[in-house]
Amino acid sequence: MLLRFIKDWALPTSMIMGAAAYFAGRALPLSAEMKGEILDGVTTLQPLLLFAMLYCAFCKVSPHDMRPHRWHVWLLLTQMTLFVLACLALMQVSATMHPSMGYFFEGFMLAIVCPTATACAVITQKLGGDSATTTTYTLTINLAVAVVAPLMLPLVSEQGDLTFLAAFLTISKKVFPLLIFPLLLAWATRYLLPRIHAMILNVRDLAFYLWLVALALAIAVTCRALWHSSATAEDIGAIAIATLIACIFQFAFGKWVGSHYGQTIEAGQAMGQKNTIFIIWLGYTYLSPLSATAGGFYSIWHNLVNSFQLYKRKTKK
Repeated sequence: MLLRFIKDWALPTSMIMGAAAYFAGRALPLSAEMKGEILDGVTTLQPLLLFAMLYCAFCKVSPHDMRPHRWHVWLLLTQMTLFVLACLALMQVSATMHPSMGYFFEGFMLAIVCPTATACAVITQKLGGDSATTTTYTLTINLAVAVVAPLMLPLVSEQGDLTFLAAFLTISKKVFPLLIFPLLLAWATRYLLPRIHAMILNVRDLAFYLWLVALALAIAVTCRALWHSSATAEDIGAIAIATLIACIFQFAFGKWVGSHYGQTIEAGQAMGQKNTIFIIWLGYTYLSPLSATAGGFYSIWHNLVNSFQLYKRKTKK
């Protein structure tokens, strides 16, 4: 009974385990040097897990199935427009309104501009959708963010000397190795090493289980950031509310747009499921350490949505 419950609610269980692991590790009598080494290990392990997960997901996607759809255009225009508007709003409120409002717009802006999660194809497959269309959108939105984000971030960044070229190169170095390389490697495996490709496909839900581990690590890192933060509850609450609003809107809007093209699941996941590790990095790099917690909050919200969707699909079956 317990194992079935954990399997049905794997994503919330992973988040709880991540939070519990952080506080358990904090309670252990470890030296500061040992804790630093553990943190370095987690920082190194996260991108490796994402790379492996994305590679496994891309192995299931044929290059011939990847093609643009009309709903890609609507989602792309909506995300980029809302990001620009949020940046302009942040410029206005940062100097004239309560700091909490600034954090609210920072959290909303990060949640909107963040590209689709690498795990989107994995969850889309679990929900019975077409992972090829979400993979195409994942590539498209990452390219768009690499261009549009450097145009707007210098206007709101705490780094006064930030330029478009510097931001573009920094974001590109973060995005492309974890996106393009797994795709090319998966396609090379498909055509050059068909036996290995078949073995990977035979391991059911491998990418999903890798995502569970990556999710637990992301929640543990978020707990650490919140624990060491000196921000007020009002500031933290503003970010939590902003990311919740962004999450509900993006899932709902994506599903609404997708329903007009017969791809409700795909469009909803493509717009609602985010690369939250990218949010954390973007916040730390260009805004403030507190704004980076937007990634942790959004990770909670979108994984709760995904858990509910997976549960509903299983009960319908």
